[in-house]
Amino acid sequence: MAKEKSIKSIEDLPGIGPTTAEKLKASGFDSLDSIAVAVPSDLADATGMSLEAAKKAVEAAKQATTLEFSSASEVYERRKVLGRISTGAASLDEILGGGVEANGITEVYGKFASGKTQLGFQLCVNVQLPVGKGGLDGGVLFIDTEGTFRPERIEAIAKAAELDTAKALDNISVVRAVSSDQQILAIERADKTIKEKNIKLVVVDSLMSLFRSEYPGRGALGERQQKLNAHIHKLQSLADSHGLAVYITNQVMDNPAILFGDPTTPVGGNIVAHAATTRLYMRKSKEEKRIVRLVDSPSMPEAEAVIKITPNGIRD
Repeated sequence: MAKEKSIKSIEDLPGIGPTTAEKLKASGFDSLDSIAVAVPSDLADATGMSLEAAKKAVEAAKQATTLEFSSASEVYERRKVLGRISTGAASLDEILGGGVEANGITEVYGKFASGKTQLGFQLCVNVQLPVGKGGLDGGVLFIDTEGTFRPERIEAIAKAAELDTAKALDNISVVRAVSSDQQILAIERADKTIKEKNIKLVVVDSLMSLFRSEYPGRGALGERQQKLNAHIHKLQSLADSHGLAVYITNQVMDNPAILFGDPTTPVGGNIVAHAATTRLYMRKSKEEKRIVRLVDSPSMPEAEAVIKITPNGIRD
């Protein structure tokens, strides 16, 4: 009797050849896990295969996938060595538990010119520092949706950090996205660049700008949120699979329902709120000072830090 073929990829599933596999991947079924939890009719619609063949593929994917269970102690030990990127300000690092953490999404929201992009630039430089000195010794993938990326600013911050400015710039891969589809594609196709260039930080500046302009009104809200949800989950997937940090900036609006206190509210709704591991709110103070409030974190209490934006970068 012939030995059963080991299933390690989509192409190994029964009834799925290279052409069908490409159709599946193009429709978002890009792993055995995603096929294992898929509805067979969805696979059939995406590829043209028969419903019976789709059912066999789903069942085979279920048999081939496994889930690993870890004790809380094991998770705790892994978190002890979790990589973190210094923000350049000791007070901000402190309220974050040591800096912006890898394997998660850090969202910073605030009004125009509050310093969100400047903090992103600082992280782009600091992530290149050695592990143990505030960095992760890696490169950056910068998704620019608002045309705000400034290499000259990176150069100034890198010079202050005593890094080779030319190398610091070369270690940053920039994508100028002019549509939400381009923004999504940049992340969907990021795996190869991440591996080749040892990317340890992904910056999306800003997350919602293009989505807000392309999906206005309540009628488009459902489609917008569905695409946004998939986009953010892909960012988290990259963070988990490559051990990198994700930093996203977010726009705000004034909530008319808040009559007393600060009405500033981040856009994106519950999808963004639930997806972000850590949420920070930045607001302007006097002169170059900024107040950063830790709004949400699974491990740190709410707190505030006062920082300033200097020609050399973020400082206390």
